[in-house]
Amino acid sequence: MYQKFFGLRESPFNVNPDPRYLFLTRQIQEALAGLTYGIQNRKGFLLLTGEVGTGKTTLLNRLLDWLHGQRVATAFIFNSQLNVNQLFDFIVAEFEISCESREKSQILLRLNQWLLERYRAGETAVLIIDEAQNLSPEVLEEVRLLTNLETSTEKLLQIVLTGQPELEEKLKLTELRQLRQRITLRCRTAVLTLEETFGYIAERLRIAGANGEPIFSKEAIQAVHMYSQGIPRVVNLLCEHSLINAYVDHLRPVPAHLVEEVAREFQLDEIEPIVRARLAPTGAQASDTQALLQNLDELLGRLRQSNVVLSSTRERKP
Repeated sequence: MYQKFFGLRESPFNVNPDPRYLFLTRQIQEALAGLTYGIQNRKGFLLLTGEVGTGKTTLLNRLLDWLHGQRVATAFIFNSQLNVNQLFDFIVAEFEISCESREKSQILLRLNQWLLERYRAGETAVLIIDEAQNLSPEVLEEVRLLTNLETSTEKLLQIVLTGQPELEEKLKLTELRQLRQRITLRCRTAVLTLEETFGYIAERLRIAGANGEPIFSKEAIQAVHMYSQGIPRVVNLLCEHSLINAYVDHLRPVPAHLVEEVAREFQLDEIEPIVRARLAPTGAQASDTQALLQNLDELLGRLRQSNVVLSSTRERKP
């Protein structure tokens, strides 16, 4: 639609977690290095957390690409609304382990046998569970018990738990203290700084085929950072629809006022005061803060689900 107008080969701001577009901030580099180190050294339990939209799934996809290149057996569970039986069904299916029985004890025996075979062959197996904050304490406890599949010196199965900050809160539950104690490495993603937002947008444009000519004005990128609060997923949303509007109006580079229009369209101009309220002094009423957080979650939820192109009823310039 707008690619030819801006000299691009493809859309640079798709919401899909394409690992080609992973922007290596310091936090992302540290998280990726930590996860690869933990897996290579059979550390057992690894934890990756971060706010909604800060690139966890994109990071996981880059990690999966690396694991596949190393010929590591992987099981990636992205649906965390599971009970115990469903969890084990997913694990054996993802690892392509044949097991005639559906009894948990038999599945565990077969899984242990399969892991031992891989260990003797010098190979590793990795289980990745995304959106793990949605797992019940019962299922998380079953995940912990999987780390009992081990030799006298090393863990047979490497487990990466990924989730929002609520996962860290859930792990503080008394009944999950054994799981919490077994986590050997913690990694986090973070929102982008203003400088990182400039680099993030430039890198995505470069990968999409930009020839170096300005596509966004400096002021537009500053507006993107302000309204997105540095959340990469929201940066993508603002940039994508700003490019569409700039194409409709035949404007290049994208001016700041188009970013502001998109922000208003998606009610992002309401998020900034909410975020400031989250940083209010400790004397603020807890109930007010909770209400503001709920409003922010609702707004971000609408953004995640939005796949609708901005209305084309805006007047085209001649």
